[in-house]
Amino acid sequence: MIALDLPRERKLALGEKPLIMGILNLTSDSFFPQSRIPDMTLLVERAKKMIEEGADILDVGAESTRPGADPVPLEEEIGRLIPALKALRNALPEAVISVDTYKSTVGEAALEVGADIINDISGLSFDANMANMVASFGVPIIIMHIKGTPKDMQKDPRYDDVIREIKDFLKEKMELAVEHGIRRDQIILDPGLGFGKTDEHNLLILKHIQEFRSLERPILIGHSRKGTIYKVLRRKGPEEALYGTLAISAYCALNNIEILRVHDVLENRHIVDMISAIQRV
Repeated sequence: MIALDLPRERKLALGEKPLIMGILNLTSDSFFPQSRIPDMTLLVERAKKMIEEGADILDVGAESTRPGADPVPLEEEIGRLIPALKALRNALPEAVISVDTYKSTVGEAALEVGADIINDISGLSFDANMANMVASFGVPIIIMHIKGTPKDMQKDPRYDDVIREIKDFLKEKMELAVEHGIRRDQIILDPGLGFGKTDEHNLLILKHIQEFRSLERPILIGHSRKGTIYKVLRRKGPEEALYGTLAISAYCALNNIEILRVHDVLENRHIVDMISAIQRV
């Protein structure tokens, strides 16, 4: 059993079964339209529902990082995010809240108003001050692999050995984090499904997910309703990718993945809890 240290002397236990991280998008252009949240009332309602349905973590993002997305100006991201975090913390004082940002200034502002975890899709690559900022607060960080930027990452991504290269990237960024004062036991690793990968790359990552265990840190998988799923299943889009998402969640649960980042909390909670019950017998 692993426990991450959170602000206000709280702990987040990992390892018994996958934790469910519910996605809260404060954007108008996220790839799954039904996940977009246009106002604070709906945000708090959806967050409360996710907690009731079994979410262990709420992941809040104010900038879409879908393929082809343009960067959001710093002031705009902060303007969306900070009021939302204040509303969430007021309504759900004990909820574990992660912030999806690669900007240290945004992350700092978020931590100051009650966020608990930084989820950096760039793996400390886009902002040279991110590692120092996270270290100064002592909070957990999710380091994700990406090839390129959201704007160009899906333009013919290529690897000689996708598993080895992702592992090398994550190891390098983990060492960078530690050099800047982030505790190794506060790091979570995410191989970054869909972030500069083809469908085959994504499937290979999942097939060989146990190879990432050599990095000796908890693993997060963010697969929910992504393009690889509806392409493999020959569906029209993310709206028809729930069952494929649940299949991957089941696979990850059987592989003891620590965190699953998903849009549909209740359905994924049921998958994880059922598999866990079988494993405990």
